[in-house]
Amino acid sequence: MKIYVCIKHVPDSGATITVEAGCRINENVTYLINPYDEHAVTEAVKLKAAHPGGEVVAVCLGPAAADETLRSAMAMGADRAVLIVSGHACDSIVAARALAAAIDADGRPDLILAGRESIDSEGMQTHFRLAENLGVPIASNVVKLDVTGGSAVVACEREAGTVDVIRMTLPCAAAVGKGINTPRYPTFPDIVKARKKEVKKIALDALSLESPRGKMRLRHLAPAVEERQPKEISGSAAEVARQIVEILKNEAKII
Repeated sequence: MKIYVCIKHVPDSGATITVEAGCRINENVTYLINPYDEHAVTEAVKLKAAHPGGEVVAVCLGPAAADETLRSAMAMGADRAVLIVSGHACDSIVAARALAAAIDADGRPDLILAGRESIDSEGMQTHFRLAENLGVPIASNVVKLDVTGGSAVVACEREAGTVDVIRMTLPCAAAVGKGINTPRYPTFPDIVKARKKEVKKIALDALSLESPRGKMRLRHLAPAVEERQPKEISGSAAEVARQIVEILKNEAKII
């Protein structure tokens, strides 16, 4: 079984991120694997263990520095990696086309995994566009995945705690949620071994992608502003309950 895992190189959410020129961030921050993609790598490694003879390939579109992010994926258990090197940020349309072209050129996938979203843009579109470009079915927010024979059975978490169970014929794609597993974090020997593994690099321009008829452009970025002020509520239990209801009705306007 050949499993491709799409990885995104994202800023550490715990870092101090500074907006520059209104539409970009200061790049001098720590970058890492998108946390949702850690679950995808972990699930791919589990599936490989259950289907001997398989291979896990991590694929990323990003700057040259994303080489380190892919090595982190290999330290988690991916066998090798493919980096599509781009000197500029790409929207989900171009990203999906690039990932699909790289996967198609590398080999025939049985399964494509990704995180259900990225913590930087939170667009939640790339994996759907990727599946369309590859001509395979896809399920999102997958919290359980079983592969048997030529099909995958997935449980997808929906709103209000409901779960859909879907059967897809291989090859297929699955965008996983955090409920699917606990990420496998590497040991020091794993990190050392990852340094010796292959990272194949491809220039984005070398893929000769067809220019999309539409595009998305980032117009403006602004730091999140916290304007909430704490408010003490006192009185008897009945009085506190009444005040909370009034706040929810008149201030929060959610009931």
